Amino acid sequence: MIHSVGDKLSGFTRKITQERVNSYAEASGDHNPIHLNAAYAASTKFGTRIAHGMLSLALVTEMLAIDFPKTWHSGGNIKVRFSAPVIPGETVKIHGEITDITETDLGLIAICSIGCKKPDGTNAVVGQATVPLE
Repeated sequence: MIHSVGDKLSGFTRKITQERVNSYAEASGDHNPIHLNAAYAASTKFGTRIAHGMLSLALVTEMLAIDFPKTWHSGGNIKVRFSAPVIPGETVKIHGEITDITETDLGLIAICSIGCKKPDGTNAVVGQATVPLE
């Protein structure tokens, strides 16, 4: 599969439910009450429960695994910033685009802008991935 600069990654939308947040807490072992306890979360600066940042990032890496099935897991790298919390009930948009392809000693590497957007267009996660091309 050949990729070109400017190609959009598959992307998708996903509703982040409290049930999904609860399941992520169980899988990750991260039981911070900001994610799980409504009364506690109401007393924080967010005023409500928020999803784990790593849950949003997991969706971004899901997209990368879909678009680069043979190379993401063996040679992909990611650098992101968490810029806004995702609130359970929101539907986020996972997106990416190849912004450059560079030649290295190991072969061609795709450089991708990646992210997770909240319904209002705010970036929840923004960053860059590098992925070897086949």
